[in-house]
Amino acid sequence: MNSKMDRRKKYTRMVLKESLLKLLQDKSISSITIKEICETADINRSTYYAHYSNQYELLEAIEEEFIEDLTVTLGKYNFSKEEEALQMTEKLFEYIADKSDICEALLSENTDMYFLKKGMIITHEFIFKNWTTESRIDQETYEYINMFMVSGSIHVIKNWVENGMDKTPEEMAGILHRFINRGLSGVR
Repeated sequence: MNSKMDRRKKYTRMVLKESLLKLLQDKSISSITIKEICETADINRSTYYAHYSNQYELLEAIEEEFIEDLTVTLGKYNFSKEEEALQMTEKLFEYIADKSDICEALLSENTDMYFLKKGMIITHEFIFKNWTTESRIDQETYEYINMFMVSGSIHVIKNWVENGMDKTPEEMAGILHRFINRGLSGVR
C-alpha cells in the first residue's frame, strides 16, 4: 500500500512540475495562479496544496531537483586539473542540451533570480575551482575576475539555450574555454 502512495505522490509532483514548466513558457511565475497549474495538470487544488503551498514553492522544488541532478551528474567526473576543465565544460553543455526544456524555462525571464545565482555557484564549483592566473594578483581582484567569468558563462549558456542550441556542446565548451584561458584574443 505504501509503494502505491509513493507512486501516486511521485506522479502528482511530476505532473505539477511539468504543468508549471509549460506555463512558464508564456507567463512569469508571479502571474501564474494555482488554479492554472491545477487545470493544466488536471489535478484539484486540495491535491496541489497537499504537496506545495504556492507556485514559488513548486518552482523551488523544480530548481532544487535540477540542481541536485546536475551536481550528481557532474560529480561523477573527476576533472580536477585545469587542463581537464574543457572536458568538464563539455559535460556541462551536454547536460544542459539533454535538459534543454527545463533549462529554457528556468533560465527565462519568467522565473526568479535564485536559479541563476545557484547556477553561478555550481559553475564556479565545477568549472573554475582550479582556475589560476599566471600573474600574481590579490585575492579580492581574483574574486572579481572569477565572478565576471562565472556570470558571463551563465549568460552564454542562457543565450545558447534561447538560440536553440545552434552549436554543439563541444563547440560551446571550446568557445568558452578559449575565452576563459586567452580572453578575446583567443576566440576566433
